[in-house]
Amino acid sequence: YTDVEKKHIAREHLIGKQMERNGLKSGTLRITPGALERIIDQYTREAGVRQLERRIGEICRKAAREILENQADVVSVRAGNLKTYLGRPPYPENRKETVTEETGIACGLAWTAVGGTTLRIEVNVMPGKGELLLTGSLGDVMRESARTALSYIRSQASGWNVEPSWFTEHDIHLHIPEGAVPKDGPSAGITMTLAMLSAITGKKVRAGAAMTGEITLRGHVLPVGGLKEKLLAARKAGMSLVLVPEDNRADVEILSGEITGKMDIRYVREMQEVQECLLL
Repeated sequence: YTDVEKKHIAREHLIGKQMERNGLKSGTLRITPGALERIIDQYTREAGVRQLERRIGEICRKAAREILENQADVVSVRAGNLKTYLGRPPYPENRKETVTEETGIACGLAWTAVGGTTLRIEVNVMPGKGELLLTGSLGDVMRESARTALSYIRSQASGWNVEPSWFTEHDIHLHIPEGAVPKDGPSAGITMTLAMLSAITGKKVRAGAAMTGEITLRGHVLPVGGLKEKLLAARKAGMSLVLVPEDNRADVEILSGEITGKMDIRYVREMQEVQECLLL
């Protein structure tokens, strides 16, 4: 569900259900829209609403006790006093991505069991012997994507005025922060390629842009799954531009404007299009 869908479900079903289950009469508990948004954003991370219902149940039980002990007529739960009922939030507020152009850093989009998320991919180059270092708890498929990305870049190096000897005289270190969180899948292929290319050429990556797509050795961009969740993550992160594979156009066009928002969504078939659009 989207956040808006979760809010409707909570308002129309979950709150009333939990109030009745915990002995609260109608009108004795008010959960403001701001509090509900914070519960969804910082107290639950899920694709469904099971945890959301449990959190609402916690609030109802504490509200019932408050009414009994303090003889209160109405308990009002707001964003400002939510910690009183649920404690400290277990999840940080959705982080807005950087709005400045940087070298060797690109933002990808990933699907997880609890929804979409942004992936900040960082690449450094240093004198060495041509090694590719991969850190950040990357799975086997993502590691293969990184090697595919490097092979593509090496095959196109002459077009960027990069000498073949450069790759035997330098090491490339690719890292995805939050190393304790496992990451896998091929959909970060174009993001890793762009971050590497930016670090190698010294060209900055356009700010406020995110992307998703698998890459082949020839630089073709292949379709990926989880577009709904990924685009929601991009919108929450404040992205203004999102690149997705051309073969995913039909998947995006059936999504509502609530998900895509005011983002500029562009479709790409080749890595060359990604480079032209995002490298400054």
